[in-house]
Amino acid sequence: MNRLSGVFQFLLGFFLGIFLLVGGTASLAYVVFSRMNANPEKPLFAEEKPPETTAKADTQPVTQPQTKTQPVEEVVATESFIEEETEELPDGAYRAKVTWSTGLSVRSQPDSNAERVGGVEYNSEVIILQTSADGDWQQVRLPNSQQEGWVKAGNVAKIDE
Repeated sequence: MNRLSGVFQFLLGFFLGIFLLVGGTASLAYVVFSRMNANPEKPLFAEEKPPETTAKADTQPVTQPQTKTQPVEEVVATESFIEEETEELPDGAYRAKVTWSTGLSVRSQPDSNAERVGGVEYNSEVIILQTSADGDWQQVRLPNSQQEGWVKAGNVAKIDE
């Protein structure tokens, strides 16, 4: 009987050890694969500003400023002023929107190994200045700035004005 109890204890310990080893490995694999399945954080490009956090514990409630209605003539004059502010495009240049869902990297030269000088988000507007001789790259300028660079061709759509 004592011998039977020793064999039973050995078998019970063996199967319990196997169960713990398999269970631990499976739970570790689950944690690793669930983290690999999560989407990465949104990239922060150089020309973007991080959101400002101005939360204070003892802040007063914010009151909404009263809006003033303007006569129609003043609104029309303001809109025409906005249209005049748009920058002039060089010959052969056109406006386009980024169609690549994750945005584009702006490079210093028309080469995928060139230095990255910035980025442009999806659906952002850019000015296409020229296309490289092989047609694989497009030189762009960001509107209302002087930042220029190269993006991979085929990832923008011309805006009809």
